[in-house]
Amino acid sequence: MLDVLTGFSIIFVVIGAGFFLAQKGIIRQNNRLMLNQIAFYIATPSLIFSSVAVSDTSVFYSKVVGVVAVASVGIMVLYWLLSFFAFKRPVAETMAGAASSSYYNSINIGLPIATYVIGDATYAVPVLVLQVAILTPLIITGLNWGGAEKGATLKAIVAGLTAPMVVAAIAGFVVSASGWTVPEPIMAPLEILGGASIPLILMSFGASLKGDGVLHEERVPTLVASTLKLVGMPAMAWAIGLAFGLSGNDLYAAVILAALPTAQNVYNYTATYRVGETVARDTVFITTFLSLPAMLVIALLFGH
Repeated sequence: MLDVLTGFSIIFVVIGAGFFLAQKGIIRQNNRLMLNQIAFYIATPSLIFSSVAVSDTSVFYSKVVGVVAVASVGIMVLYWLLSFFAFKRPVAETMAGAASSSYYNSINIGLPIATYVIGDATYAVPVLVLQVAILTPLIITGLNWGGAEKGATLKAIVAGLTAPMVVAAIAGFVVSASGWTVPEPIMAPLEILGGASIPLILMSFGASLKGDGVLHEERVPTLVASTLKLVGMPAMAWAIGLAFGLSGNDLYAAVILAALPTAQNVYNYTATYRVGETVARDTVFITTFLSLPAMLVIALLFGH
């Protein structure tokens, strides 16, 4: 449990550092976005490739991963329906909220949670690849949607399919599945670059908190996304898990993974494309603070 608390501590301390630097004027609006772009184009793809390339691809076909996949897509669709009937927003902004409600933190919180709450980190990397390979193209396509120029729709789809993280995840999966070992002179620099991903995103996130407070704007979409992430997605994973025949620790693992907070990568996507930033930022903030109590409740319900 100490490592779980350490995972949360890392997040809050680095976010705090970004907020402090923004208060001092060291991180400003223009160079804050540069942090996101460095993470988006270089650091995060390096992290994903170096993680996936050494993973066990056989776990990708487990029922637990399948349940989390279906629950993720189901919650995303549910957010779209709620948005359509209750608080209509443009496609790009709606996608930002849908991503915030379904895209979970599988790295700096997911790994310690999987190890010390579930007792097995086996599923942490597969769910990361699942998100990057399936959800990320959809999210980036949606965030690019609605351009007025000719061919904007096609450009949005191409942007989603060729996003750096998507390419990195596919390349890493191919390397892992082939059994090839990446030479150390290649892998070591990628690991160093990947190590910069989380600090860059978290410091930019902390800097973005300077100014308007949480829930100052877009309250309804943010609260809906946060509720779906903390309550709706674990509940959906539980129901789908039962339908898939899961029980015991496997069902527990699927529900706990579904309860992970919204990933900072969602904020990174919205900041990079400059749409839906407020909803993503505030949902990340709320779910990160409330996910630990939510997971403790789940643990009690499962008798852990």
